[in-house]
Amino acid sequence: MEESLLNLIIITGFSGAGKSLAIRYYEDMGYFCIDNLPVTLIPKLVELCLQSDGKIKNVALVIDIRGKEFFDSLKNSLETVHKMGVKEKIIFLEATEEVLIRRYEETRRPHPLGEFGTLSENIRKEKRALEPIREMADYVIDTSRIPPSQLKEVLQKLSLFKAKDTIVFNLVSFGYKFGIPLDADLILDVRFLNNPFYEPELKYKSGLDKEVKDYVMGDAAAEGFLERVADLIEFLVPQYIRLGKDQITIGIGCTGGRHRSPAIVDVLRKKLEDEGYRVTVTHRDIEAE
Repeated sequence: MEESLLNLIIITGFSGAGKSLAIRYYEDMGYFCIDNLPVTLIPKLVELCLQSDGKIKNVALVIDIRGKEFFDSLKNSLETVHKMGVKEKIIFLEATEEVLIRRYEETRRPHPLGEFGTLSENIRKEKRALEPIREMADYVIDTSRIPPSQLKEVLQKLSLFKAKDTIVFNLVSFGYKFGIPLDADLILDVRFLNNPFYEPELKYKSGLDKEVKDYVMGDAAAEGFLERVADLIEFLVPQYIRLGKDQITIGIGCTGGRHRSPAIVDVLRKKLEDEGYRVTVTHRDIEAE
């Protein structure tokens, strides 16, 4: 099967079934997200994304009964998108009438069709209107008994995105003499590596300079350390995902935070990015005295 040029997720379904929550999860995972996009604009959006030079690869959209006048155009819009080399996945969220009524009573929000008729009548009217879309869906999820905290896990099991798409690694280099990062999930100590501080030609450089990085990585223990860190990350990622975490902060420390820890962070960053992870980097103490 030919790979799609864009990862396009369309979220639809009953009002109150969890569409807003689902789109927030996709946004947390780095997707470009739009709520309540008119169906007729889907091809134009896809065209713009394809022209972004790869900057926008993952897109999630919500279409619902608020855009009811556009539903008749959905098939035509998707046919146009297919001709552009993009295949979508449609996720349809639903819940029982009893659960939907309870959710509306708890939030006290009006139903999108609430101008006329009772809440039950509007829920049933929406159900009839959305039946053709439900039949088109790739996945139908009943959220009646799914707690909000578990919806993300359910979406993950659909394999519409990889585990690597769900996690952001925040790498922080620091110096122990300035204290450890209080928000770190994991602290790694690299003070066992050879210290460039004692080399006159390296003392006033940082771990981001090639000469310092080469010196640190020239220590026989450096590569073995990084290999073990990679094994640890491979083990930890699914555990964190299972708990609903989407960010892992790793603090890597040396004595002053200027040489060894920034060098190791920079090498680890490259390894993680090569594996497909999203990474942010902070060199907290690289300029500290």
